[in-house]
Amino acid sequence: MPLYKDEGLVLRTVKLGEADRIITILTRDHGKIRAVAKGVRRLKSRFGARLEPFMRADLLIATGRSLDVVSQASSKGMYADRIITDYDSYINAGMVVETADRLFSALDEPSPRQYLLAVGAISALARHLHAPGDIGESYMLRALALAGWRPRLDACVVCGETEGLCAFSVPGGGAMCGKDRTPEARRVTASQLARLRALLAGDWDALNAAVRARGEAGGDVAAADVGVVDVRMSAGGESHAAAVHAIVEEWAEYYLERPIRSAHLLDS
Repeated sequence: MPLYKDEGLVLRTVKLGEADRIITILTRDHGKIRAVAKGVRRLKSRFGARLEPFMRADLLIATGRSLDVVSQASSKGMYADRIITDYDSYINAGMVVETADRLFSALDEPSPRQYLLAVGAISALARHLHAPGDIGESYMLRALALAGWRPRLDACVVCGETEGLCAFSVPGGGAMCGKDRTPEARRVTASQLARLRALLAGDWDALNAAVRARGEAGGDVAAADVGVVDVRMSAGGESHAAAVHAIVEEWAEYYLERPIRSAHLLDS
């Protein structure tokens, strides 16, 4: 069988037979692949824990008729241990790998930028660089934007006005002003739109400032701008962070056309 080398991030695994697993891997140069790891469930497996979800590895893979076969795997990023010990990091890492899996509906469609974005998010969660929710939500928005579904957040999607933005429509594609607001659009505050912009841009200075402000205030608050804290609730009674999370979750599920189950765990 022909062999090829690549590096990949393990997205999920499924048991096969008594000792094998089917591994779904997002690779840098071959897109999403599904490959069999033989004997990986045995105690003395030569793969060890290198082919578990959230792990990054250099791979040697043999091309098969229906499924490829992992011949070798060497660790490149040992992220799993540091993620699974923290509940919030674990749930958000689940959102990342599930979204990456859903984005690649077909196998063997390479996207190095999507790969690097997913690896960056998992690495940041493992190293606890930022608030886990910020990492997960930023990844979802940025990955969908890279795939072609970028929300418009700086102007009304109908008239193009930049003032008076007070709603967000997922089917409409982004922010709306009061004049053009459609019935299904959610009401949003200026600070919620500012948070969405920061998540989409990966503006960690603004996002981390909001986390610090929330900690100092002892509640669920957010920074619309540096030094400005908005403590209001959304129109539906949701907290600021919950309202933004709901928008991100709805955006992903609408355009991926299926639910992100890991995201629902954050709603409970």
